[in-house]
Amino acid sequence: MISLKEIKSRILSVTSTKKITSAMKMVSSAKLHKSQAAITNFLPYEEKLNFVTRNFLSQEANSNPFAENREISKVTLVLFSSNSSLCGAFNNNVIRKFEEVNTQYKDAEVTIYTIGKKVHEYVTKRKYNVAGSFDFLTEKPDYNEISKFVDTLTNSFLSGKTDRIELIFNHFKSAGTQIIQTDTLLPFTFKEQENDLGTVADYIVEPDRESLIQELIPKVIRSKMYGTLLDSIASEHGARTTAMQVASENASELIQDLTLQYNKARQEVITNEILDIVGGAEASRKG
Repeated sequence: MISLKEIKSRILSVTSTKKITSAMKMVSSAKLHKSQAAITNFLPYEEKLNFVTRNFLSQEANSNPFAENREISKVTLVLFSSNSSLCGAFNNNVIRKFEEVNTQYKDAEVTIYTIGKKVHEYVTKRKYNVAGSFDFLTEKPDYNEISKFVDTLTNSFLSGKTDRIELIFNHFKSAGTQIIQTDTLLPFTFKEQENDLGTVADYIVEPDRESLIQELIPKVIRSKMYGTLLDSIASEHGARTTAMQVASENASELIQDLTLQYNKARQEVITNEILDIVGGAEASRKG
């Protein structure tokens, strides 16, 4: 039988853990609201830029170097994870999806870039071909740093050093739901999109189409990468908020169970003491 002291010690330990998980939930919740605001502010720009670019360049899909579909012999994967744990299956989902995609490209040369320490630790331990790590971006997303990274990837694609660039990340649906996704960064896909009036927009081009092509497509690719980063960060905070909420609830239930166990054990001790006193008094009376 567990002693009262041991039960009380466990209650104090679980109570202390609950305080930590509750505090982490509050911090993650605040970060989640900030991340959601960042996505909300950035999304209209990204959507409009995509709409304009895809309609404007849809007729040039076959001749545009950014859209060149080649036989895949070299693939670049960009993996998004968190820098820390305690966020449920967030990081494990990225790792599982990476292994699945990596198997699909088993006959190709795969190069990996990581944004997040957890997935970086995983791929380096297993000696995968890691070309670079940008872990700092998960703590402080920076559009300029993302732009430099994307320009490096774009140059690799245009020069033929890689035939395909894919992103693996968690898409934020809600605080309790994150959907693991893969998305192709390059080759660029063109698809005409109708506007709110149900028609495809027509544009007057100045100074010339070539100049706009060289300017627009890199902007779209950079915004897509930055939007994916914001999406992954929001998913991380949503996953951690949910995980800490569940941990706090489990701690509360465990405290209740231990308190009940403590009270029963204490009642049993008191009952035994009363029985001993009564038994001693009875023995003295008979003696």
